[in-house]
Amino acid sequence: MSDVNDCATEDHQDIRLVRVRGEVDLSWSQRLRKSILDSLSSGSHVVVDLSAVTYIDSSGIAALVEGFQNARGKRQRFSLVAVSKPVIAVLELARLDRVFPIFADLDEARK
Repeated sequence: MSDVNDCATEDHQDIRLVRVRGEVDLSWSQRLRKSILDSLSSGSHVVVDLSAVTYIDSSGIAALVEGFQNARGKRQRFSLVAVSKPVIAVLELARLDRVFPIFADLDEARK
C-alpha cells in the first residue's frame, strides 16, 4: 500500500463510495471535504471507506462530521465503512463512533 494521499469516488448501484487513503490532516482535509460534499450532490447514499487511512486529525474528522450533517439535512444516508484502527481510535475518543453509522464493508452498509 502506498503512503500517497488519495480520495477517489466510485458509483456502486445506489451508493456513491468515497475511498480515502493516506494521512488526512490540515494540509489535505479540504480535498476530502470537497469529495464528500460533491458526492452528496448525487443524491445517493454516500459511503466513506476509511480502511486505508493511516492518520486523521481534527480537520479530517470535521470534514466527516460536515458530510454527515449535510446528508442528514438532505435526508440522505451517510455511512463509514472499513474504518482503520487509527481512525476508529480518534472516533471513539471523540465519542463519534456513536454518531456515525459504521459498517464492516460496503455490503453491510447497503442493508
